Amino acid sequence: MQSYTIRSAGRGDMPEVLRLIQELADYEKEPEAVEITSDDLVSDGFGSRPLFHCFVADVAGEIAGIALIYPRYSTWKGMALHLEDLIVSEKYRGRGLGKALLSEVVKYGHEQGVRRICWEVLDWNQSAIDFYEKQGAKILRDWDVVHLDAQGIARYLDNNG
Repeated sequence: MQSYTIRSAGRGDMPEVLRLIQELADYEKEPEAVEITSDDLVSDGFGSRPLFHCFVADVAGEIAGIALIYPRYSTWKGMALHLEDLIVSEKYRGRGLGKALLSEVVKYGHEQGVRRICWEVLDWNQSAIDFYEKQGAKILRDWDVVHLDAQGIARYLDNNG
């Protein structure tokens, strides 16, 4: 097995981070869904008020995986952390990178004093579900994800002023 390093992403990593985001969108059968650019990632993640933190798995200079997180607040628990995406490039899966990235997220959350780390997983992605459950995560099958996309926001405001 090749050695790897888990580290915080830098500005220069954002083109590769975007490549992995697109790889995930392709895997999830939504190849047209990615609207952001690497410039968006740079300005959003490295400006005066960063909106996210990203860890990367670096294998011999290639970004093979990412874990992108941001803070949340729970009215029940207080400080929380949201794991937006944990992605390992297909050719690097099964080598421990996902577990190493998740471990880094959990350590980071613990250092930040969060009381919850949460994320979503598609119900058909059984390999991811199995992985998360093996790591001790609890899958809340009785909850549904709810969101308004850009069009939904516009429609809502048009109808509710």
